[in-house]
Amino acid sequence: MRFEDKVVLVTGGGSGIGRATALRFANEGARLVISDVDEAGAGALAEEINQNGRATLVLGNVAVRADAERMVQAALDSFGRLDILINNAGITRDALTVRVKDGETKRMSEEQWDAVLDVNLKGTFLVSQAAAVPMMAQKFGRIVNTASVGALGNIGQANYSASKAGVIGLTKTFALEWARYNITVNAVAPGAVKTRMTSTIPENVANQLSERIPLKRWAEPEDIAAVHAFLASDDARYVTGQVIWVDGGLTLGA
Repeated sequence: MRFEDKVVLVTGGGSGIGRATALRFANEGARLVISDVDEAGAGALAEEINQNGRATLVLGNVAVRADAERMVQAALDSFGRLDILINNAGITRDALTVRVKDGETKRMSEEQWDAVLDVNLKGTFLVSQAAAVPMMAQKFGRIVNTASVGALGNIGQANYSASKAGVIGLTKTFALEWARYNITVNAVAPGAVKTRMTSTIPENVANQLSERIPLKRWAEPEDIAAVHAFLASDDARYVTGQVIWVDGGLTLGA
């Protein structure tokens, strides 16, 4: 198995892409640290993995330094090391209006802006910074961040787009800084994915988006998990500072 005895921390692991990713690594032999603010979802996942593998649960907010450091410490306390970090935790706080000409961004509150930038960008920074310490010491690490096609811009999502564009810049900077420690840092940029976060999108809007996707369907969480696993594997040992667009061809503009 590709990840036998590797220790993997997945943030936002309680549902959606995070859950699928944790299960993918567990099925390939990894030991898991699952972090989330949702005790019910993350706890149920940890129990499921512990039926045949090993997992530990850490509740916390990635945007709080003490929590981020506690997530990494949980890996060290439970398993003695940390090999792979999947920065998956993320939120949206959109500022959509009925009429585009009303100007969505001018209606976005400071609270909406701060909440998204704190979790999506600051959280990625804090957990990566904490994880890099043991990874540097052991001269090995794999970090996979979560960007989005939203990094290219999207109406009503100035906060989300800025946070995900920031994640791309952060990914490339970390890749440059930490390569000498044999730590690779890459990002996955999903398009439309079937998750709890996207389940509230009206059916007609979802169908319209499907028509814009060359593959004519939304991704399943497992589609993103597969790319997470690739970037964390030895098959990608010479890949760093890259963004993999997992969007069914959406960004091709076809």
